[in-house]
Amino acid sequence: MPDNVVQSPYPLIDADPHFSRVVRYMRPSDYAVWAGATAAFPSALYFWEMADPTKSRLRPALRLGGVFGFIGGFLLAYQRSSFRFWGWSENKHEEEKDFAELSQLAREGKPLYGESPQPLWVQNAAFSNSAFSQLKFSVFPMFNFVNHPHHGTDPAKYGVKSTSEISEVGEQ
Repeated sequence: MPDNVVQSPYPLIDADPHFSRVVRYMRPSDYAVWAGATAAFPSALYFWEMADPTKSRLRPALRLGGVFGFIGGFLLAYQRSSFRFWGWSENKHEEEKDFAELSQLAREGKPLYGESPQPLWVQNAAFSNSAFSQLKFSVFPMFNFVNHPHHGTDPAKYGVKSTSEISEVGEQ
């Protein structure tokens, strides 16, 4: 399955990062956006109530607004972190962290993006469904929870040897 290549101003780290990597690589600014959105939604409801009072109780609406703000803030922070993986925004820190993490896995002989118990056709379907899904959060939030081989980067940059290099070493 060919990977889509999108030109970006910064280097591509991962075309379809796993959920856990996106959350692990969040910056403090992402957490600030998340917290701001969590506070902004109920605050907007409160100020709207001050401008146009109603006779109903405000507390349940503020709680629900807090939940919606929390969820929306998480989706926004997740999207910002994903943009750095795709190279759509400045990603020097993530690039260094990714290189250190995946180079260490390559030295240990472990698979770079984890092992998956699913068959290859399930991994391909998961990749097809989750690739660039962060752009469609307003319609249907979908995350990548499946380890698969489609990431749009060359594993050789982390020190992974190709199968031909391994067979040549074994023959000597």
